[in-house]
Amino acid sequence: MESITKNRQSRTTLQAIVERAYGPDQVPLDADGDWVDEMGHGWFNVAYRITLRDGRDVVLKIAPPADVPVMTYEHGAMRIELASLAMIAEQTAVPVPHVDHADTSHELVDADWFVMPFVDAENLGIIKDTLAPEQLVAYQEALGAANRELNSIVGPWFGPLAGPGDPSWRVVFTGIVEDVLRDGERRHVDIGWDYDVVRDVLARHAHVLDEVTEPRFVEWDLWDSNVMVRDGEIACIIDHERALYGDPLMEAGFTASQLSAFGDPAAFMHGYGWTDLTEDERLRRRLYCLHLMLIMVIETVYRGHTDTHQYDWARPQLDEIMRLLSQP
Repeated sequence: MESITKNRQSRTTLQAIVERAYGPDQVPLDADGDWVDEMGHGWFNVAYRITLRDGRDVVLKIAPPADVPVMTYEHGAMRIELASLAMIAEQTAVPVPHVDHADTSHELVDADWFVMPFVDAENLGIIKDTLAPEQLVAYQEALGAANRELNSIVGPWFGPLAGPGDPSWRVVFTGIVEDVLRDGERRHVDIGWDYDVVRDVLARHAHVLDEVTEPRFVEWDLWDSNVMVRDGEIACIIDHERALYGDPLMEAGFTASQLSAFGDPAAFMHGYGWTDLTEDERLRRRLYCLHLMLIMVIETVYRGHTDTHQYDWARPQLDEIMRLLSQP
């Protein structure tokens, strides 16, 4: 996926990064060789697969350039990912990448970066259409179970992992949506609705957020494309840069329970152990769908997308969730 947030670097800079992370003995010698390959399916950071001199493959992720505007919630995203990886490794058995080296000094590039071993597995988001139905169901059930384990981590507050937080999920979530709306207004994004109408819909239903009283670690961005699988099992979960302390029902796997365009949530929910949603849970999930669809529409401008595919797909979904939230 092409995006102006991808902070591409020269081979000389990549060699300097390898030297800092792994030492001079691991720097590829041939500047023009085939030791580096950009991994193109990401949407935000640039990622490179690099072969070290001893033959090991590693992955380098670099945050967006300092001078490229990003949405409010995306500021400091890589540091969120690093904190998430450490927390998940310490408190769960969910497989995540090991960080070999992280650098937040901005001495070699104008952004945070880190390197990790290459995960020799297949991306579920890429191969899922080739799988037998029972294979896909098994993976999605396993993902639901893994997601529940991630959500078992209890946080000290609602909001960003590093703070500041708040004891009220209603305060935090309505603030998160307001940030997204202001981002859209700042760039004059046509969301198909008056921004204040969206605010009114959120305010009318915000009381259901008060049901959530215990902050839990929430991945939020755990789609199939962030799941690496091998031999019938989840080998690794990647891309943790949007995590926060919030309501587990905010997780991506529950989106399809309210928006059918996202597929069938049954296998994920079965694996998670969450069956039917109550009326208030459905309403909360619809608010989380509203937040998600606003982001999917508005981020197309911030990413500088060269085609309108995502915008054209997301706009009707935003209309649908607004319709659901506007019902008596």
